Amino acid sequence: MSRKLYELVGRDADRPFSPHCWKARLALKHKGLDFETVPVPFTEIPRIEGGASKIVPLLKDGERMVADSFLIAEYLEEAYPDAPTLFGGEGGRRLARFVEAWSTATIHAALPGFVIMDIHDILAETDQAYFRQSREARMGRALEAVVEGREARVEGFVKSLAPLRRMIEAQPFLGGESPLFADYIVFGAFQWLRVVSAFPLLPAGDPVAVWFERCLDLYEGHGRAVPAAADAA
Repeated sequence: MSRKLYELVGRDADRPFSPHCWKARLALKHKGLDFETVPVPFTEIPRIEGGASKIVPLLKDGERMVADSFLIAEYLEEAYPDAPTLFGGEGGRRLARFVEAWSTATIHAALPGFVIMDIHDILAETDQAYFRQSREARMGRALEAVVEGREARVEGFVKSLAPLRRMIEAQPFLGGESPLFADYIVFGAFQWLRVVSAFPLLPAGDPVAVWFERCLDLYEGHGRAVPAAADAA
């Protein structure tokens, strides 16, 4: 197969967990494209394709290589215009950038405070050392201190999802009746949580949880192909 998606894994090569890699996965599924996944741990990323990228996901499509999930989506939209659209036009592409910024500021910024130790614990020993050193330098404290008291922060996090909740209460997906890349952006964040941690963050029956389950069912349940951390333990 000429199309490869390099994605981040821990000790278990069958459990990709990066939110950005999941965005790219669903973008490829949305376009109906076949692809092979290549598992890569943190410390092996600099060696991908002879040092072609410092980040994952990295898509290799024939001789073309594209890193960064949003750039991958833009590439797929341009390279495969006859396949279902990921953005629904230029306005949708620009709105997806807003969704990405909101998700980064609201969801991605909060999740390490709940699951950073869970991420550490699923990594191989070499990657654990790298992860601890790099994240503690970034956050200025021990990983254990980052998650301390996480139960008390759940309510505030759930409330912060109000804009997303209001939108998907009115329609099945952010894209309307069917998903667009904006849905995959937010899905990736919650799939990250689902794969790495059994910590209960979204209340059952919450509209966001219902939307997430709907996304897990897309493309013959592709998101469910990797069991949740709660089920894998």
